[in-house]
Amino acid sequence: MEYYKSSDKLSHVIANDYRLLQVMSRFGISLGFGDKTISEVCHKCNVHNETFLTILNYIKSGAEDKLQNIDNINVGAVLGYLKKTHLYFLDFLFPNIRFHLLNAIDCSVKNEIAFLVLKFYDEFVEEVKTHMEYEETTVFEYVNKLIDGEAITIERNHLLSRNHDKIEGKLKELTNLFMQYYPQKENNEKLNAVIISIYQAEEDLTIHCLVEDNIFAPAVRKLEHNTKKEVMNQDFQDQEKDSAISDMQLSDREKEVVVCVAKGMSNKEIAECLFLSVNTVTTHRRNIARKLQIHSPAGITIYAIVNKLVSIEEVNI
Repeated sequence: MEYYKSSDKLSHVIANDYRLLQVMSRFGISLGFGDKTISEVCHKCNVHNETFLTILNYIKSGAEDKLQNIDNINVGAVLGYLKKTHLYFLDFLFPNIRFHLLNAIDCSVKNEIAFLVLKFYDEFVEEVKTHMEYEETTVFEYVNKLIDGEAITIERNHLLSRNHDKIEGKLKELTNLFMQYYPQKENNEKLNAVIISIYQAEEDLTIHCLVEDNIFAPAVRKLEHNTKKEVMNQDFQDQEKDSAISDMQLSDREKEVVVCVAKGMSNKEIAECLFLSVNTVTTHRRNIARKLQIHSPAGITIYAIVNKLVSIEEVNI
């Protein structure tokens, strides 16, 4: 299969597959782009070119297989695309279908099937709305935090959209109900038009779910992995920094040795005063010299005075 390229003219792409018009709209690209290429239009509209192209080609290929390479996917761009898709379904498509459905079916009191069909449709829309609201408030908010560099704990179930199978099959069931059980006394072009729009909505919803499962979810997992890795590296660096700072700080026992040195005591005198061996005192003095980068008794004495470990009266000058 020959895939679309950045150098292809967007007008030719849309002419080859009308479904891609919705993709263009959901990326915020409006009509009137003239003879520009995909790359030129994306640049002008501030759209991530590789992400836009990936979704175009995914839909062209039938949206059946998982992507082998998601390295060029921008998670923020896909997130914006999915949010606009939600708005399209909830604020435009589903209300529009319901409006035309009401005009096409007989809603008289005697037609119980019409009421049941309408009830079925309303329940389906409410189910999709609940599902999409969950994604907006839980999944998408989580992804926004990942994009901002936060590594937060969330159960895997929260990331994946587990109810896609349930909502995808409902529209097909609705069209089957019409064809099998809804009585038509005469040709009803209005109803036929509604059924066609429901088929198209089902196809669009299926593609939307596949984009979430096979493009968005893998890209988020990669972002999640990279974010957690960066946070872990930062934590490790912070620990190393803290450890280095700790290595530069004197222990309480070393401070006691510094005080003794400032008072002019020999290693033997320090050992007797602090109840240590001479070898231990020698080790302490070596560590003090390494940490402070001060090797002379005079320098240690100045350090002790400046840091108020001893008063100048206590020093043996």
